[in-house]
This record gives sequence, structure tokens and C-alpha cells, in this order.
Amino acid sequence: MNPTVDQMAAMLAEWGGRKTYPHFAVPWAFAMDTPFQWTNQIASYFGGTKNGMLVVWPHHISDPGSIRTQFMHVIDVVPTVLEAAAIQQPDVVDGVKQKPIEGVSFAYTFYAANAEGPSHHHTQYFEMFANMAIYNDGWVAATTPFTKPWDLLLAPRRADPWAEAQWNLYHVTPEDDWSEATDVKAQNPGKLKKLQDLFLSEAAKYQLFPLDNVPLPSDPRPSLTAGMNPIVYRPGLVDLYSTDTPNVLNTSYRIDGDVVIPSGGGNEVLAAMGGEFGGYSMYLQHGRPVFAYNLLGVRTERWKGADAVAPGEHTVTFDFKYDGGGLGKGVSEPCLSTASSSISIGSTVRFHLCGRGTMGFPSDKTH
Repeated sequence: MNPTVDQMAAMLAEWGGRKTYPHFAVPWAFAMDTPFQWTNQIASYFGGTKNGMLVVWPHHISDPGSIRTQFMHVIDVVPTVLEAAAIQQPDVVDGVKQKPIEGVSFAYTFYAANAEGPSHHHTQYFEMFANMAIYNDGWVAATTPFTKPWDLLLAPRRADPWAEAQWNLYHVTPEDDWSEATDVKAQNPGKLKKLQDLFLSEAAKYQLFPLDNVPLPSDPRPSLTAGMNPIVYRPGLVDLYSTDTPNVLNTSYRIDGDVVIPSGGGNEVLAAMGGEFGGYSMYLQHGRPVFAYNLLGVRTERWKGADAVAPGEHTVTFDFKYDGGGLGKGVSEPCLSTASSSISIGSTVRFHLCGRGTMGFPSDKTH
């Protein structure tokens, strides 16, 4: 659901703060990644991965303000900090054997004598949603994206992304094609084959396979809820990530909450998912059941019970009967048990219920 210009203008003073969840429009994303190809989410090209970095360390960098062009990766930051602090990576922490740090310290670049020296980081693989690349000593082999990033959530699953991938080859040294503008695979088929083999080796080393081009919100792997129906949650369970909870998007579902109402009514959340940017909450308000559905922070619909529930044991039910007919459709039938009136919703969340927030339940069932 796209907000209108008027809706966005009303939030102008809050733009970029905690009350907004802005995204780049596609043209701006391409413009700000110039001169590199592609954008965020495309791990196979520098437009999706390359960023500048500023290092400040007074009295230790021999030529402050200078520029370094050696290849580095974000995994190099930790080993650099450890070297700068003269700390060895521990082999065991709290009795748990530690895996070795994969990165390479770039502390050597802090000295002018090494300004033009070769990079110590020789090989690095990239992969996200089966968009693959491998860097090795000035060369990059990269795959053409399967799907445009703005269509990613609609992408069909590829049976074998590795077999279907289309590879390109670039010589990315600072004095040559550092922006990946010229594909030279036709001139260097042997180099491309070596890099593809190197990718397979790195992928096996770091448990990359099986490749999956479908984003996690659409098809989490592994899933804590796959094949489970119904799913029973006990009191006190908190902070379940959305992909570890039942998928309530584009489908019918029912939520039953077993409660004990004390005399005088009760106030308690029975089940909640998400936060201010999308989600839902089923709760009691002075003994009266309420279900709130937050449509991406644009508006919130509430079903409210006609009366407070009498003291004693009860089951409060929210039964969402999806209208169907495609993604993000609505509901037109009554949903909440004892609801005073039915509410029709013309649209619901299509792909990802909440950008932030988790699922949780009260600490006990007595309210």
C-alpha cells in the first residue's frame, strides 16, 4: 500500500525519525549508487554492496586525510579493531569453542608506506537471494540478478539458481574497471571458470548452499511453524520473530484466547504481533474484547465486543475470513466473538506484516 502525497506531507516534520519507515524510490536508489550497477539487495554488484568508510584514529594513522583503495570487506572490521587493541581472539567463550574470524585486518593501511600496497584480503564471496559474486585479487565474477529488487517479493522460486545463473566478468582494479562497467568474460573464459570454481569452494566452506532466491518473509527456512495447524502458545512467550510465527497474510485464520476474567473486568493483551508500522493485537479493555489491525501505520481498524465478558473462564475468538481474490485483499464478514458490529476492510498487508516488532503473549492467563 503506497501512502499518498498528502499523508507523507503530514509527517514531514517526523521524516527520518522513529515514527517513520521511509524507503528509497527506485530512481533515487539508482542515482545514489552511480556509477555502480544495481542497488541494495543485489549482492552480485557493487551497487548493492560497496560503501565508503571513514577511519579516525588520532596519533596512529601516519597520513590523515589520505585515501586507500585496497579491497576490504565489512568482516575485516573486527580483526582490525582486535589488532589495534592488541587483543587476541579467544578460542573459547563461556565454554563454547569459537569459530575463527573470517576477515583480514586492514590496520596495515593506516601507514603511508602501505598506501599503494596490495590488499591483504584476497578472496570474498557475495550472495543474497541467489545473486552471486566472487572477488579474487582484482577480478570479480558476478551474476545477473534473477529479479529486479522492487519485484523481489513476487519472484517465483528457481529450481536450481546455480545452473540458471548468467555470469559476467570484470577487472576491478583502481586503475582499470573499478565500477564494473565492462564485461570481459568473452576475452577471459578461463578466468571466469576459475572464479566460478572458487565460488563453489567458498560456498562449501561457509555453508552457503542450498541457494534460495525467495526472500525470508515469504518462505522462511527453517520454519518453526511449517506444517503446524493449530499452533498452541503458552503464557509468557515473548519476542518471537515474524518468520517464526503463523503466516496470517493473504489467508483466513483464527485466534482463540483462553482467559479467566476476574470480578470487575480485566485489561490485558492476549496476543500481539508487530508495532507501530504494522501488526495486530487481541486484548481485553475493561473486560471487553478488542482486536486491532494496524495496516502499515496508515490506519488501524478495531473490532470491539458489544459488552464486557462476565467473570470466569472464557474463550475469546477472532475469526478472520479472508475475501480472497489475490494478494492484500480484505474481509467483509464479522470476525470477533461478541462483536457489537462487523467491520469491512478493503485491503490488508500483502507481504510483510511488520517492519519492526515481534510476537508475544501475557505472562499468565489470569487477567
